[in-house]
Amino acid sequence: QVTAAFIRDGAGRILITRRPLDGMLGGLWEFPGGKREPGESLEACIRREIREELGVPIRVLGPLVTVRHAYTHFSIELHVFRAEIAAGTPRPLQCLDLAWAAPGELERYAFSGADRKVLAALAAGQGPAAAGASR
Repeated sequence: QVTAAFIRDGAGRILITRRPLDGMLGGLWEFPGGKREPGESLEACIRREIREELGVPIRVLGPLVTVRHAYTHFSIELHVFRAEIAAGTPRPLQCLDLAWAAPGELERYAFSGADRKVLAALAAGQGPAAAGASR
């Protein structure tokens, strides 16, 4: 199981991160997050992952959407949470880069398959207020 955070700033832009070039899905963009450790709750996982990857604490505002995606050699269940930065400024500590993108700009980024499914679910109106203006 994998978690991701859907984080908006005051201007309504969404935080996305770019995976390192080496390794699986290298160079693709995604919602920040990562794999759950044994015995860890999904919310604890996303808090830990964001602190590790971006160096900031977050407030989890609630579940947004869950998608399943099959890659060539494995499948994931991606649990996306609405969240906000609790303090500080995100920095790309374990990712190649980060960006704050307006919702209409997201289609310009090359996302992983699972994250494209998240975007499609939100566009189809799934999730609380389809992740609209509510933060």
